[in-house]
Amino acid sequence: MSGELAGRVTDLGYALGWRAVRAAPPGLAAGVFRAGADLAARRDGPGPRQLRANLARVLRHAGAEPTDAELAALTADGLRSYARYWCEAFRLPAMDPVALHDAVDPTVLGVEHLERALAGGRGVVAALTHSGNWDVAGAWLVRALHRRGEPATFVTVAERLRPESLYRRFVAYRESLGFEVLAADAGARTVATLAARLRANRVVCLVADRELGAGGVEVDFCGEPARLPTGPAQLARHTGAALLPFAGWFTPGGWGLRFHPPIEVPAGPAGPAVRAATQELADVFAADLAAHPADWHMLQPIWTVDRTPIEVAR
Repeated sequence: MSGELAGRVTDLGYALGWRAVRAAPPGLAAGVFRAGADLAARRDGPGPRQLRANLARVLRHAGAEPTDAELAALTADGLRSYARYWCEAFRLPAMDPVALHDAVDPTVLGVEHLERALAGGRGVVAALTHSGNWDVAGAWLVRALHRRGEPATFVTVAERLRPESLYRRFVAYRESLGFEVLAADAGARTVATLAARLRANRVVCLVADRELGAGGVEVDFCGEPARLPTGPAQLARHTGAALLPFAGWFTPGGWGLRFHPPIEVPAGPAGPAVRAATQELADVFAADLAAHPADWHMLQPIWTVDRTPIEVAR
């Protein structure tokens, strides 16, 4: 199958998914996605194997020594969690945003850190991992900002997907939830827009547990070298915005969210300051992942030792 045809098939699959899953009974849809996750676990392809290796590092850094059986069970749980994310993503546009906010709001921890930063007019860079349902977190945030009398949107950055029609589909999906979405490959234009939004006391949400380009910095992440993106720390240093680690996870019947206290970007030369803040962010991420390992949907290599030169270039 040619690359162009494969892209069209992928785009069509997502389009059908958004329609079919919303039309299906919730229990049936959840069961189908769970069955798919269990099949992926049994096949044990490259993604599940990488997830297992990633989770092993998280657990060992937290002081555990998991057996092969325990890692296999955790990986299966992680794939089910990832399947739940996709099932919810396909259903989310049809959900009542007020009811969703009211379901999530009682579980949000540390919201005072967000409120304090906005009250100070600093703007907020919320840095998060690929954990839980970040789209649900965004939908909650949109409604929470609206209830505070703030502009009822926040800004995020999206990786350019192929084909272009699939990228536009995901942008439209997140814009329908109230997000402002900027292209990651727009370079200086995107950075300038993010800085302008922060100076206007807005919220910028950035997923920051995987480097996508060449702009990261090497830190100690769960006891091993890994490159994480410097965007959150750079934006906070450049604009004076508060840098808040933001955690998400699933509960049996809902979602958990937590804003951590702000990370202060040190004064002094940019390089060491950004590196120090990114290291502190990595340490917070490591603790969050250890608390909810099954909800970290990281099926890609992020540690330096796992990444080939080709993967780094990509």
